[in-house]
Amino acid sequence: MLTTHYVPGTPNWLDLGTPDIDAAVDFYTGVFGWTFQSAGPEAGGYGFFQLDGKTVGAVGPLMEEGASSAWTAYFQAADADATTKAVQQAGGAVRVQPMDVLTAGRLAAFTDPTGADFAVWQPGDTKGLETVMEANTLCWTELYTTDSAAAKDFYTSVFSWDYQDMPMGGDMVYSVVSSPGGGKEGDTGQGGIMQLPKENLQAGSTSEWHPYFGVTDCDATFAAATSRGATVLIPPSDAPGVGRLAMLKDPAGAPFALIKGEPSTD
Repeated sequence: MLTTHYVPGTPNWLDLGTPDIDAAVDFYTGVFGWTFQSAGPEAGGYGFFQLDGKTVGAVGPLMEEGASSAWTAYFQAADADATTKAVQQAGGAVRVQPMDVLTAGRLAAFTDPTGADFAVWQPGDTKGLETVMEANTLCWTELYTTDSAAAKDFYTSVFSWDYQDMPMGGDMVYSVVSSPGGGKEGDTGQGGIMQLPKENLQAGSTSEWHPYFGVTDCDATFAAATSRGATVLIPPSDAPGVGRLAMLKDPAGAPFALIKGEPSTD
């Protein structure tokens, strides 16, 4: 499970790049009950989503030419520069070279060899998200990938991740990700990696990371999102041993998922 006891390789930050910050704030505050706190005029519109005064994510403008709206998962790095070298050596691409964010920390952004974007955060004054695994907060990260074997090799090389492969029927396998030292003993899963099915690949699906937000009522939150303009990817459905989940795109096209119940490897 996710915790705020961050160790290298665990998810420690999450932000949304969007073409319209005000519209994104209206959508997510309406769906999850978050509030928004601007980082100030010098931050170029960047600011923080909060719940009960604790940061649960962030939002900012799209910074790269041709970029699409998306949530970016950040993983803890003890040394962002060393991680950048590891990414390059493992065949990944550097989108943003390591850079300091005042005294908050140091970040770098990458694309894995299968085409999925992600980033790392080396904490300074800002250690990471202030609450996870609560209702309306991050509780899981997931990679849909065009090549699960290549993705797993890459992230193992960069973060020393371990995997527990879980058959899903047919040829499908879901790989639960854990980091050495992450989570509690016996409950270290922090996310998953899943091969995109052949039909999705033929339809043009590409690799992407997306967040899961825990909710108390999947159907009610799903209805709140769709009533505010979200597009349905997967309607609410039950996953045995996991919970009730749904997946959507926000009005600007950023994918995210909902889940009632904690992801489990049992």
